[in-house]
Amino acid sequence: MTAAAQKLAAGWAALYGTVALLWTVTGSGFPYGPGSDASDTSPLRAVPADVGSALFACVLLPAAVALLVMSGTARPPRAARFILLTYVLLVAAGLLVVLPDMRLLALAGYAPMLILGAPFGWPPVDYSEVFTWTLANQVFAVLGGVLLARAALRWQFRTAGACEDCGRDDRRGGWTSQESAERWGRPATFVAAAVPVLYALTRFAWALGIPLGLSSDGLDDLRDSGAVWAGTGLGAFAVAGAVLTLGLVQRWGEVFGRWMPGLAGRRVPIRLATVPATTVAILVMSASVAFYADPVFYDKLGTDTMAVAPMMTWPVWAVALGAATLAYALRRRPACRVCGRGATGAGDAAARQGSVVAG
Repeated sequence: MTAAAQKLAAGWAALYGTVALLWTVTGSGFPYGPGSDASDTSPLRAVPADVGSALFACVLLPAAVALLVMSGTARPPRAARFILLTYVLLVAAGLLVVLPDMRLLALAGYAPMLILGAPFGWPPVDYSEVFTWTLANQVFAVLGGVLLARAALRWQFRTAGACEDCGRDDRRGGWTSQESAERWGRPATFVAAAVPVLYALTRFAWALGIPLGLSSDGLDDLRDSGAVWAGTGLGAFAVAGAVLTLGLVQRWGEVFGRWMPGLAGRRVPIRLATVPATTVAILVMSASVAFYADPVFYDKLGTDTMAVAPMMTWPVWAVALGAATLAYALRRRPACRVCGRGATGAGDAAARQGSVVAG
């Protein structure tokens, strides 16, 4: 067993904590709060730079120490284990869903349009206003949050007597078994696919000239500015995401279909599904926190109810998508290469059968 995950996460926390110390000493560089390019929906928009930078340092540097302690501790007392895990997981949660605002999710949604339209000068955006210092820090924070969460999870497995790599122990069954994951993963998948479709319907209605949740003048403003087409693009992205989400419980989510030349009948790599889905779940939850922290959101909820109501369900979307992704991973995971526990996953067996049929 190795403590590499804890040491890597400790290095990240020490680096960012040191940077925060520099912000505190120099009085410049803090990427959030008044005077920064943080969005109006950022939960940190009102935090003064001197307070915020010192707070970052006071949170991240102890997290680095905690992770180093975890890297060298295999059998801690119960109280110490609880304190260390709780602290690191809380810091990870803050990095993942509090520091980022809705821009990361919006950027993911607009990415196809930005990439395909760039050679043609569309959409007409100033990329220096999109890729900012604050956005770079948000991306770095999400990366760190993933590292901290992974380190804490692996340490939790190790200190509980389970395999650090796969999380399995000698007990049988439970909610992590393939059979159980299939049962609770299916409804979670359908919920995760339904919520973004509700959002897309409003954007498609606006593109068709139907002022669903908007006044006629508001819709005219969107159409005159061209913003309605950006909304249509986001709606199309949401529908595409919903279809891909259904793949978490469909055969084509485990075996490439015949419509994939060169790949037909081959197994779909587990991470090809879980990494994008997990990323979207994190970004949706961070956008949800930003929405709920914005007083203007509640004002719009009273005046443009149908326009913003779909965003009220985004926390449900994030949780459901996370659960669906976890169920998919549990259902398909093969035997562990480290501890040898676990029979070959049912999904992988289906994939091999599909490969035989396709061949």
